[in-house]
Amino acid sequence: MSDDFKDNLRLLCSYYKSTSEVCRRLGINRPQFNRYLSGTNRPSANTMRRFCEFFGVEHHEIVLPHHQFLQLVQMRPASQVQGSRTSVEVAHLDKLSELGQGGLEKYYGYYYEYYFSMAHPGNILRTLICIEERDGKAFYQRTERLLEEGRSKPFHNLYKGMVQFLSDRIFLMDYESLTGVEMTQTILFPSFKNRVDRLNGLRLGVSGSGERMPCCARVVYEYLGLQVDHYNALKLCGLYDKDSTEIDYGIRQSIKNQMAPDEWHFRARF
Repeated sequence: MSDDFKDNLRLLCSYYKSTSEVCRRLGINRPQFNRYLSGTNRPSANTMRRFCEFFGVEHHEIVLPHHQFLQLVQMRPASQVQGSRTSVEVAHLDKLSELGQGGLEKYYGYYYEYYFSMAHPGNILRTLICIEERDGKAFYQRTERLLEEGRSKPFHNLYKGMVQFLSDRIFLMDYESLTGVEMTQTILFPSFKNRVDRLNGLRLGVSGSGERMPCCARVVYEYLGLQVDHYNALKLCGLYDKDSTEIDYGIRQSIKNQMAPDEWHFRARF
């Protein structure tokens, strides 16, 4: 790609406080972005589209000869050049990402999640979790597989969200991606061992029953590894009886939701 593109990219970055801010807002790795700025690497079609959407320019504009692009940009209001990603909510998310991404690498991979179902009282729900890194940030996906009465095949609920690591606690926030009618938040204790085995914490969400009652439950994440056989892993997801021997006894004990007589708040347990 010609020098015009890298010069145009540098010009667009100059409308922001720093190149680091641009990288954070774009969710792109700084060393990789530097290679675009220096002209050593050419962005993929997908990355180029993200650049254009972020800076509020068209593809044919960002590759114009630099003197033409300079004139074009100078005629536009600064707010238009800065694109649409400077909203208050994005600024808050950027700040969280800046504070809470360090130290998450050891927690990447797949987990089974266990908690007492909010929609099916008395039953344990096992779901499949994947925590992964994308463009320098941690995201996760939670898949529920349920076979309910009257259905011949199981259906899947898919939740997507972000992960933050703040002051020795792992925070997960997601939304239900198919209908968009639910969000959940989970806070976990980190593992201080070299090998992650289980993570304990609390999960806050809304019952999937008609009353949509806000509920809080103890939760356990059981680490499966960096890779799994998705088909077989999902086959084991679903509802289990509270005394089912298919679920480890220690996990069943850890997710019980009793409170001690002297407890004033519902608390997580190690």
